[in-house]
Amino acid sequence: MNCQQLAERIGEIQPGAAPGDVARLCLLLSNAVEDLSDLEDGEYLNKAWREIGLRLQAASDQHAAMTEELEDLARSDPRKFTPDQIWILIRAIKVQSQVLQFYVGNTVLEV
Repeated sequence: MNCQQLAERIGEIQPGAAPGDVARLCLLLSNAVEDLSDLEDGEYLNKAWREIGLRLQAASDQHAAMTEELEDLARSDPRKFTPDQIWILIRAIKVQSQVLQFYVGNTVLEV
């Protein structure tokens, strides 16, 4: 299976998906399997689809929560940061790293 075929399958699973979303899902699915030909099996593709969907939702939720915390932190004076605020920054770096790893092929996310 190549990327175009995978995109067509994604189009069947999620009709009306924006091209950017299809491309993103192709990347995530192709990174989630060792052999793209495994995705030719409809049952395997559906299982991988569900797993990726759950991981993506977890990463998105974690990123949204961290973004909110960072927005609150940005309104405070950095010269008066508390240890808890420093930990917020450290967690934000970790979340960003996990999201990046998710997209570049390392799908081990710590949620």
